[in-house]
This record gives sequence, C-alpha cells and structure tokens, in this order.
Amino acid sequence: MINWFTGSHPAKAVGIGGRHRRVTGDQYDSFSIDFVYENGIHVHSMCRQINGCAGNVSEFVRGTKGHSNCSNTIYKPDGTVAWTYEYPKNEAGESTKRVKVSPYVQEHIDMVTAIRTNKPFVEAENTAISTLSAIMGRMAAYTGKEVTWEEVMNSNDRLGPQEYALGPVGIKAVAPVMGTGEEKNA
Repeated sequence: MINWFTGSHPAKAVGIGGRHRRVTGDQYDSFSIDFVYENGIHVHSMCRQINGCAGNVSEFVRGTKGHSNCSNTIYKPDGTVAWTYEYPKNEAGESTKRVKVSPYVQEHIDMVTAIRTNKPFVEAENTAISTLSAIMGRMAAYTGKEVTWEEVMNSNDRLGPQEYALGPVGIKAVAPVMGTGEEKNA
C-alpha cells in the first residue's frame, strides 16, 4: 500500500487479528492493522471475513485541512462540505448514487487503452508494494509484534508448499497464536 501523499511504502506495522468462526485452514478471519510511514502518517486497515457480520470495505483520511470518506465527499475541519462528487442522474433527474464508470471497469479500460496505443501502463511495482504491505500486516497480527519493512524484505517465511504441483501439498493447517511464536492445530 503506497501512501499517495508521500509516494512511499509503510515503514512498520502493528496489528491484531483472530480466528472467531473459521474452522478450516490456518488463517485468521479478522485483522486490524496500523501501518506507520516514515513521515509519521498512520493508515489503519481493518477487515473481517465472517458471515452474518456487517461488512465495510472503505477508507477514511483525516488531515489538518479536513477529512474525506475517500468515496464522494471532502469535509472542512468544521464538518461542512468542501466538495462532493456529483453522481450521474437517471431519466427522472434523480441521482443514481453510482459513479459513471466503476473503478473495476476503469482499470480494464486503462489496460486495453495501453495495449491499443502501445503506451506502457505499469502497475507491477505498486501491486508488489501493496501485496508486501498486506503480508507485513499479516505478520504483525500473527506474531503480535511490530514488524518493519526491512524485516519483511529479508524474511525467509514460506507461505506455500516446497514444490508447486497438482496433488496433496502436505502442509499442516496450524493457526498462529499471537505473542507466543507458537501455532495450534486448526
């Protein structure tokens, strides 16, 4: 996860998580991670994969000049609206409450446009940094310790089988126990 204000990756992460209802595998079903950047910016990320619970996948930014729900509104420090996205209207003139182009569709438009115009559209580095940030958060939650970017970059952790082939993988399903360095059978 690149901080778009600074262009950098997180320097460290601290997190918690747990297995509340998951009965198979070795992963937690909820996480809460605090990512800290070199300039002191904190990004908090939470997720939960539990059926029957409220779902929320969103971002929120607060700064000295206001805050935003990163969706459709920017607010001034006093809470008044500084800017709001004007959604397209339907035939009756009512707001559709939908963006003109879904971001998931837009990423395909960008890729096809890059191919057709022979202009590189390279997201590999951003994708790698985002993935490594998620792994850093997972490591922080699973260990219960602060994990730095350098520790993740130099880690010898293996998250998959020794050999990738069809058939049984021979990996035990053991869940980490925060703060102990131990695992328990799932």
